[in-house]
Amino acid sequence: MAELPAHLLLAWSAYLVGTASPGPSNLAIMATAMNAGRGPALYLAAGVVMGSWFWGLAALFGLSALLAAYSQALVALKILGGLYLLWLALKSARSAWSSHAPAPAQAPGSESPGREFLRGAAMHLTNPKAIFVWMSIVSMALPAGARASDAARVVAGCAVLGLCVFMGYALLFSAPPARRVYARLRRWFEGALALIFGYAGLRMLLSRPPGA
Repeated sequence: MAELPAHLLLAWSAYLVGTASPGPSNLAIMATAMNAGRGPALYLAAGVVMGSWFWGLAALFGLSALLAAYSQALVALKILGGLYLLWLALKSARSAWSSHAPAPAQAPGSESPGREFLRGAAMHLTNPKAIFVWMSIVSMALPAGARASDAARVVAGCAVLGLCVFMGYALLFSAPPARRVYARLRRWFEGALALIFGYAGLRMLLSRPPGA
């Protein structure tokens, strides 16, 4: 079996570290898994995966570079993404403020599978950072004179890694021990989520698009 090129392994490693690091999507999957259980968390993770794959394919076919050239489109994405994260912060803050855990029918993350999927996809599709992450990953892995098949290998490998990471978080944090810990520390956890989502939303709204 031929060895994988070093630049390809570097790109996959960089993507794995970035994807596995705590961020709004991962934290939302964790919270849903511990609060609402494995099923809702897996649907949410599937939406996140599809949103990530969309930007990966966009980078593969050059669409993300085209989008990045239109600052107005990026500004619109920034506003939508920032407002969405602030809405998530508000939901977490309300849950943290409540002295009682929400009833299962009202719990965050207890929506229908379709709504969970769309919620996950929205987190990635409205995140301009995802565009530039995929562009940098693809550029990192492609030496001069690279073929289209080389770019496809980059994106396919990252897609598999993203699937494993996001689904892995859903499975890990929906396990009974994690749910018991969440039940004891629910208000602290939701309060931390509110701060993280709020910070991420404000940062997205106040940041300048690259090149501005």
